[in-house]
Amino acid sequence: MFEICNYIMKLVKLDAINSTNTFLKLLAKEEGTSNWTVVTTEYQTRGRGQVATYWESERSKNLIFSMLIKHSNFQIKHHFYLNCAISLGLIHALKKFDIAQLKVKWPNDIMAGNKKLAGILIENSLSGNKIYQSVVGIGLNINQKRFSAALPKAVSMTQILNQKLDRNSILVDVVNYVKEQINFLKNKEFEQLQKNYESILFKKNETQMFEDKNKAKFIGIILGVSNQGKLKVETENTGVKEYNFKEITFL
Repeated sequence: MFEICNYIMKLVKLDAINSTNTFLKLLAKEEGTSNWTVVTTEYQTRGRGQVATYWESERSKNLIFSMLIKHSNFQIKHHFYLNCAISLGLIHALKKFDIAQLKVKWPNDIMAGNKKLAGILIENSLSGNKIYQSVVGIGLNINQKRFSAALPKAVSMTQILNQKLDRNSILVDVVNYVKEQINFLKNKEFEQLQKNYESILFKKNETQMFEDKNKAKFIGIILGVSNQGKLKVETENTGVKEYNFKEITFL
């Protein structure tokens, strides 16, 4: 079952679905699916995170949703700036709650201190050397009070603020703030997006333990991100190296 609302955005409300991203990608194939269509669900049976990981959420406690963003003349080589815009939009929406130490853990986990508050999954549709649309999935922990032992670093807004929150109003805020950041993308203000993203980068300029894809552990300092979205890490032995996602893990 689903319900369609048409205020501020086209909103499709589902009771349960395997994945809002999967549903929205199929919906986007239909003629007339409008830009900024948003799909929410009370429960996701097969929520997906980055690269074969899964997003777990208690029914009707959190925000699980996907947004359709249509692009004009957005080149694939600039894909990371979309990641910056989405992360910044979510951070700005959360700032009104005075949550301490809001940061984005590269590439796009939203952290409150050392705990994970939200995750983002971006799936792009390509035509030649351009991205013509993106489906952006967001899982934001809002009113869940307990998490499984498998998620020791998860946290919710209600745990931080000690109050129950209105999920619908937060959804509207997130979409509106993301729209603001997408304007930087449309105007090709890539330097500003990268600068703003790096200003909230988790553990930037701090010593951090990592593990590379060969399971070798090392200590390095995060300097920032490259124009291609690679993480720049400086070590005593190798100098500055750049890493793609899944080539390096935080320990």
